[in-house]
This record gives sequence, C-alpha cells and structure tokens, in this order.
Amino acid sequence: MSLPMELAVCLASGASCRVSLPPESSVHQLRAEAQRRLGRRGLRLAVAEAEEVTLSEAGLKDGDSIAAAALPIQLTSTVGAFAVHAVGGRALTWGDPQWGADSSQVREQLAKVQQIKANQGAFAAILDDGSVVTWGNYDYGCNSSLVREQLVGVRQIQATLRAFAATLDDGSAITWGYPDYGGDSSQVREQLVRVQRIHATQTAFAAILFDGSVVTWGNPEAGGDSSHVREQLVRVQQIQATAHAFAAILDNGSVVTWGIPGHGGDSSQVREQLVHVQQIQASRNAFAAILEDNSVVTWGPPDCGGDSSQVQEHLAGVCQIQATECAFAAILDDGSVVTWGHPDFGGDNSQVRERLKGVRQIQATQTAFAAILDDGSVVTWGNANNGGDSRQVDGLLVHVNQIQASASAFAAILDDRRVVTWGNPRAGSESHDVHEQLVHVQQIQATGKAFAAILDNGSVVTWGDSSWGGCSSQIQTELDLL
Repeated sequence: MSLPMELAVCLASGASCRVSLPPESSVHQLRAEAQRRLGRRGLRLAVAEAEEVTLSEAGLKDGDSIAAAALPIQLTSTVGAFAVHAVGGRALTWGDPQWGADSSQVREQLAKVQQIKANQGAFAAILDDGSVVTWGNYDYGCNSSLVREQLVGVRQIQATLRAFAATLDDGSAITWGYPDYGGDSSQVREQLVRVQRIHATQTAFAAILFDGSVVTWGNPEAGGDSSHVREQLVRVQQIQATAHAFAAILDNGSVVTWGIPGHGGDSSQVREQLVHVQQIQASRNAFAAILEDNSVVTWGPPDCGGDSSQVQEHLAGVCQIQATECAFAAILDDGSVVTWGHPDFGGDNSQVRERLKGVRQIQATQTAFAAILDDGSVVTWGNANNGGDSRQVDGLLVHVNQIQASASAFAAILDDRRVVTWGNPRAGSESHDVHEQLVHVQQIQATGKAFAAILDNGSVVTWGDSSWGGCSSQIQTELDLL
C-alpha cells in the first residue's frame, strides 16, 4: 500500500481539517472523513465529479488543499415517508414503504438532486441535468417510465394526491400518474405551451400560461374541466385550491371559480363582493378572500368556514388568514385574531380571545391553531387532543421563532433553536427521547404522524410514529455520510 497523502479540506467559513488517506482511497472516503472531522454533513469537494475515483485519479497530491462547500440540506415528505437531500447531492429516504420510503430501485440515480416534490405516496426528484427520478407507491405516480424521455429540462413539479405535472424549460408540461387524478394530460397537450406555473386540487391540475389564460385537466368535476368559465379565465394572476375546486384571481381583482360547487367551486352568491381581491386562502372545502380594503369575503360550506357572517363586522384590517381543514383564523392589523368555521376545528377562539394580542403568525394542524405572539409566547385553540391545548408546555413556549405541524401535533423552534412539541402523542408530540439531540435546529418537516429536524451541521433528528418516518435509525450511517 502506498504512503498516505496529507490533505487539507477547507470551508469558506475558515473551518478546516487535515485528512490522511492512501492515494488509492476514493474521493467519497475523503469527503466522509472530512465530514466526520468537521462535524458537518452535505459537503461538496472541489475535485472530481465522480466520488468513486481514487485520490490519485482525481489528480490530488500530498499536501494539497481542497476547497469544500457546505450544501443546503432539504427535507420533503409524503403522508408517511421522508426524503432528505443535500442540494446537488444524493437523496435518502425512510418511513413507510407504501408511502414512498423505499427508493432502493433508483438509489444509484439519486445523485446531484436539486429538489424533490412529493404527493401523498410518491416522490419525484429533479436532478441537476433537468431529468427526473421517481419512486414510491405505484398507485400514486411513482412510475414515470412512459414519459421518461420527455422529462428533460424540468424546472418545477406540482402534484395532486396521485399524479405529477412537470413544467419544462420550453414552457411545456409533462404529466404522469393516476389518469383520474391528472396523470393524463393528452387531451390538452397542445394547449400546454408557455406554462408559467401549475396549481392542483386533490385530483386535478390548472396551469396558468404566460398570456394569463388557464388550461385544466384531471377529474372534471373537481376542477379538471373549466370549459364553462374558460372565457372568463383571462389575465389570471394567481390560483388557490380547496380539495376539489379552484379560485382564480384576475388582474382586475375579480375572482373566477370552478370545480365541485359544495367545495368552493360556486362563488355566485358573493360574486358582486369579490372585487379588488388581493389574496385567497382555502380550508378543505371553502375559500376566504382578502380584499384591497382588508375586508374578507367567504364562500363554500358554512361548516368548513364558507360563512363568516357572524364575525363579518370584525373582519376589518385583515393582514393574513390561516386555515385548518374546516375553519379560518384571520390576523388583524392590530394583532388580534378573528375565527370562524367549525368550532371543533378551531372556528371558536372565545376561550383564548383575550390572550390573542400582538399575534405575528399562525400555524395549523388539521383541527387546531397555534399563534405566535410578538413576545414569543404561543396561544393555542381548537381540538385539544390535536394541538389545541398546549398548557402542559406553556412554560417552555417562550421566544418561539417558528412552528411546524403534522396532522395533529405541533413542533416549535425557539430562538435558541431548541424544540418544544405538543398535541397528539401518536403524531409526533412526544419528543423527549430526542430532546437532547434537538439543538441548533434549522428546519423541521412533518409527515402525517412524525417529524424530522435538520440541524446546523446537516444531521437529521426524527421522532413520532416510527412507521410514518419517526425513526431513521436504520439509515443513520448513510445519513451521516449524506
């Protein structure tokens, strides 16, 4: 065996380490050792593109210094699985195989990943050459083989529950997955030119073209058929969606809706009020529009927040709106909060109304709200078992910076970047087993019943239901080498 090389690996931050390895060692081994010594995952070395080559094949010599970049680490999730990747690097998955956790068949292809998109049970990764790799549950669009040759120059991907739609650099769009969920766009393929962006309900897609017109496909009842409003869909600026309906804001501030009427697809009763609309928020089946004068107009089923008449006089000076599945919460310009919709889903905040002052942001599970106040404290309401009751951790909820939610639990990142959790124990509220590891937390992502946190050094900490991604121990060695 040859004498080892002494190499220096240097980050732009000034941090560096010295590594001693034989010339026949691989670049991958060099990166792994540098990551271990620097305590940082996701490093990219300024040497050979292929990590399988040896140090000598890469042209390295004893005493060389190698520049390294710390790549951003990103998390993506389906209902029951996580995918993590270093931007421009490889991707790893864990959780429930039926929800996309098994990427073994495409493992070698998951290199140089730029971004990952997920639907309910499958993942789609865009690589740095603009190609796409898919995996997960077959019924959720994991098989893109029929369109693989067309998936070149992909710039973004959107998803329904069981299908994907990719926008290409040339402005066209390619779809795959379950046909009834938007996976088959053959009937509108010729219209999908100069696509600006794509939006989705659970079962249909709507593409805004550069001329402001809209092309739709997928489940015709749930937004895939916009023929009856096609003439109205001109100069569209943005689109919002409930589970089964779309609402488009035009450049004159008016709104056009289509899809299942009982899911927000029929706004005829409030059409005259929908003027100068600035933004729209959606619950599962209802819409709430903020107008230019900061008032609010709602439509859809009353028990999902479609009727705000009982609080209409209070809906003035509205800055932003958040939603659970069946209720809305509006933050006013004075920092107070107005709620409406189903009481069991957070539509009634009467018990905490006096505490809701100086609210700066609101997060939601499916059935509860959590508001961060200006002083960094948190106020919760809604379904007590699903995050609406935070009394057991109120003393810990100080200097809260941001909150993430699973289906029925919350995770708050504090200013000191530690984490506090509460809500349903079966959905990630119990983090005591990893409490000591949850330091220097940078971001948190959630499946339906688990959480995953990325730390400053790029490492991953998971908790919650193990079968839904709450345990990553089986791939911990690989995560350390990410």
